[in-house]
Amino acid sequence: RRQRQMCIRDRLQEAGVRLEDVQYVELYSEYMYRTSQGEKVSYVVAVLSEKYSVSERTIYALVKRFRSDCKTFAV
Repeated sequence: RRQRQMCIRDRLQEAGVRLEDVQYVELYSEYMYRTSQGEKVSYVVAVLSEKYSVSERTIYALVKRFRSDCKTFAV
């Protein structure tokens, strides 16, 4: 079982997925939904920062990283 877990982790890392970012997928989904509904980015970031107990700077960094990862895999 341990070997199987390492194999999955290795494949995710090869695909460019940061394992620590997995916990923020829901945050990113909510960010994308709210901004697509016309809410201001700064407001969305402030609300999500409070809701998920992370700094606003962390959210901006995650959004930037998730967007670049999505573009990489879309090509």
